[in-house]
Amino acid sequence: MTKTLILCDCSDTQTIDIKALDTVGGVGCSRIHTGLCMHQTAEAAKHIESENTIIACLQERELFQELAEELQVPPPDFLDIRDRAGWSDEGEKAGPKMAALLSDALLEKPVEKTVDVTSEGLCLIIGPSEIALNAAKQLSTILSVTTLLTDTPEGPFDRDYDVIMGSLKSASGTMGNFDIRIDAFQELDTTGRGTMSFSEPKDGAISQCDIILDLTGSTPLFPAPEKRDGYFRPDPKDPNLVAASIFEASHMIGTFEKPLYLTYDPHICAHSRAQQTGCSNCLDICPTSAITPDGDNVLIDPMACAGCGACSALCPSGAITYDAPPVSFLFRRIQNLTKAYAKAGGTSPQLLVHDAEFGGEMISLTARFGRGLPADVIPLEVDSLTGFGHAEMLAALGSGFTNVHVLISPKTETDVVTGQAEIVNAIAGAPQITLIDVTDPDALSEMLYTTDVYAPVENPILPIGGRRDVARLAAKALQPDMDAPIALPENAPYGAVIVDNDACTLCLSCASLCPSGALGDNPDMPQLRFQETACLQCGLCETVCPENAITLQPQMNLDDSAFNQEVLHEEEPFACIECGALFGVKSTIDRIVAQLEGKHSMFAASDSGKLIKMCDNCRINAQYHSTNNPFQGGERPKVRTSDDYPKVRKDH
Repeated sequence: MTKTLILCDCSDTQTIDIKALDTVGGVGCSRIHTGLCMHQTAEAAKHIESENTIIACLQERELFQELAEELQVPPPDFLDIRDRAGWSDEGEKAGPKMAALLSDALLEKPVEKTVDVTSEGLCLIIGPSEIALNAAKQLSTILSVTTLLTDTPEGPFDRDYDVIMGSLKSASGTMGNFDIRIDAFQELDTTGRGTMSFSEPKDGAISQCDIILDLTGSTPLFPAPEKRDGYFRPDPKDPNLVAASIFEASHMIGTFEKPLYLTYDPHICAHSRAQQTGCSNCLDICPTSAITPDGDNVLIDPMACAGCGACSALCPSGAITYDAPPVSFLFRRIQNLTKAYAKAGGTSPQLLVHDAEFGGEMISLTARFGRGLPADVIPLEVDSLTGFGHAEMLAALGSGFTNVHVLISPKTETDVVTGQAEIVNAIAGAPQITLIDVTDPDALSEMLYTTDVYAPVENPILPIGGRRDVARLAAKALQPDMDAPIALPENAPYGAVIVDNDACTLCLSCASLCPSGALGDNPDMPQLRFQETACLQCGLCETVCPENAITLQPQMNLDDSAFNQEVLHEEEPFACIECGALFGVKSTIDRIVAQLEGKHSMFAASDSGKLIKMCDNCRINAQYHSTNNPFQGGERPKVRTSDDYPKVRKDH
């Protein structure tokens, strides 16, 4: 069913290019209104009542949703073209960008995977009595509160909540399922006359709660405390922050939907093999410690995961992928933006990647009070900036964007985004990825209006497939004539393996443990083979090599030869002295013979040394027919029959 886009120029403060918007299929445009939220609300109500509408205004979303509720119809969809396109020094040229934004809004977003989290309102407040008891008094009317005091209080105490004393030894879990352990635990003794006292201290008290309000002001109980659901840690010296946390905690009761941010495929994880560690990117970067080692793989706690996406951006194999929404949907959005922009007559678009909270506010402020965004800068709102890694950046450049700007928010793990941008700029050969780390809307506009704009790729790609596939495809589009490997930073997940042939003994430990199959052997020849496109640069081969003969070389080889298996090292095989079958490596067998024959007690005899030069079958055969061989036993006992038993009885 065709949707209708309800347009408003906001009191004639923006130019709306209906001709450009009409290039987007599946939607029709209304006439241009001037004040849908003011003197034309009756017309807005008629449009909403007809259903299947998109209102091109985000500022007054609540007003239009209330109208829909009064009319008892589903709420309309919303699209912001005013702040992101219309309100700009180049607003008259923003038609193609409006078309791109409309086309993006029409894409059907995949259903988000969630899990229900239930909080019964069991709240633990930790802190000194002066501040903790006051917080407990405010929350006790809504939540079931227990206050763990860190000092000795003076009674009497309000019995609307529980009061205990002790030292919080450990805490784990997340909202709805916190596990806590308290040492020197003392509970309030409410019996007797006079001042209430506490019981004798005991160690090892264990309990659970749904919410934790930490007012100690000391070391947080969890890494990245601001990302831990159900854990509030305001500065106890700031009454406004404390009040805000109390208010927020009071609403944490009921059933909530927790997004499942990640998918994990353990079969292609390059973390470890045979207890030898390879890649640990996800473990090192996870701010909430939601990822832990689990043998050769890793274990992801979906309840502790905050969805920053850094692990997905850094995972070299694609074992961890962001799934809220899936990466494939993000690739589709990127391609859809460039296609719609070009169809509406736009050329050489730039991409501005931002989050909803900080980035959306910055764009709105520069639109209302500053120059707004340039007409060729298309904003792309994503759920996770750190999850927008090098593959996504390359997909944008390969799809036709000239530049990609990432607007850093205060909560962004900047090191991750910086490292990913360095990889892309190395592949592109120019600084086509820029990180904008400003908090002034005017500074944002100034950077975007004065940036150096590069030429788009001549042959845009279709970003379909895994992140590694899309990255390589985009790299070839950016560097179509590159005939030499592109050097990359050390953190890049692409590259070659360099083998010191003088040190390598072809033990093939590296090949047997390579998680991606980039390194392999030849069953017919003593060879070490390598396929560069499969190499993850995880470092496992470098770790397990007993001769320290392997080093990694981060690079991207765009030539088709990178798909082939090249021989890194080979040697002459050794022929069995008995049957002539080829086995082992000649240099290795010669070295073993030189070290053991006639020198080791097992090979002291003249014939014993020959065993080293035999294949497995001939060696066993020779040992079996030798004197005092390990397979030789005593004479087999005579088989007993029934005739033997009467004789035994007669003898006894």
